[in-house]
Amino acid sequence: MIICITPNPAIDRTLLLSSLVVGEVHRAERVIAAAGGKGLNVARAIHTLGGESLCMGLAGGHTGRLLADLAQTEGLNSFWTWIDSETRTCTILVSSNGDATEIDEPGPPVSKSDWQRLRKDVRRYIPSGNLVCISGSWPPQSSADELKELLSMLVDSGKQVWVDTSGAALNTVLGYSDICIKVNGNEISTSLGFKVNDVPSAKRALMVLGKRRTTAFVITLGALGALLATPDGRWYARGPRVRVINTTGSGDSFLGGLVNALDHGSDWPTALREAMAAGTANALSAAGGQFKLQEFNDIRGQVQIQAW
Repeated sequence: MIICITPNPAIDRTLLLSSLVVGEVHRAERVIAAAGGKGLNVARAIHTLGGESLCMGLAGGHTGRLLADLAQTEGLNSFWTWIDSETRTCTILVSSNGDATEIDEPGPPVSKSDWQRLRKDVRRYIPSGNLVCISGSWPPQSSADELKELLSMLVDSGKQVWVDTSGAALNTVLGYSDICIKVNGNEISTSLGFKVNDVPSAKRALMVLGKRRTTAFVITLGALGALLATPDGRWYARGPRVRVINTTGSGDSFLGGLVNALDHGSDWPTALREAMAAGTANALSAAGGQFKLQEFNDIRGQVQIQAW
């Protein structure tokens, strides 16, 4: 089982529009509400691929209860640490050309005792998991110490830990050489101080990062593919061209495909292929973090993998 921790979950409301013009009145052609947050998207991908996961995180208020209900309705196994503050809502506006505009609320304030209870809940379930993922933003006003305590607890458990985050939280995670990391080019650019927007610059970034890491590191580049560096080797993956509907959640589906394959004993190149197929298939769906298994299977055979 894979434990998927979302520190700052949300209700994701996706509105499909024929077009989007700032300052104009629009009528949505379709509205999709789902339990959101990067960790839930990871779990959703694992569920689609037949794997087993447990969603954990902080939830509160009316939207928190809706979050739990929506996750349960989808069949996502979950255990929430309840707080007094209201869980946030994020809105995704998707135009017919596939462009997505996200409006993300910052999230509720979280107290020190809330973090302590989350760590206690996670500690209880760690023995049941083979891998642990922490995905998404960190609630505002939360200190780096809270993240460090959670990371240290997970590392001490001996489980393989994957983190997908950005900003100050990513800088904190980079200080741990024994944590696996998945980021996109924009996220790692901010931390490294140089632009990572193509394959050569991603290779440069991984060479710099590899000097102080003992675990896997993945950089995704959207349509340009993804690069994986591990102590056992380095690989580049690129998926086929597809007609994009919505890229929201593709990075999360990528990570879900990756850790699900690893949980089932796949080697690194195979896991990277599964990840690339899941991320690409996600772009064919209107709702973020969701894809069809048949489309995943069709794409998987078209993913190109090469060592570098």
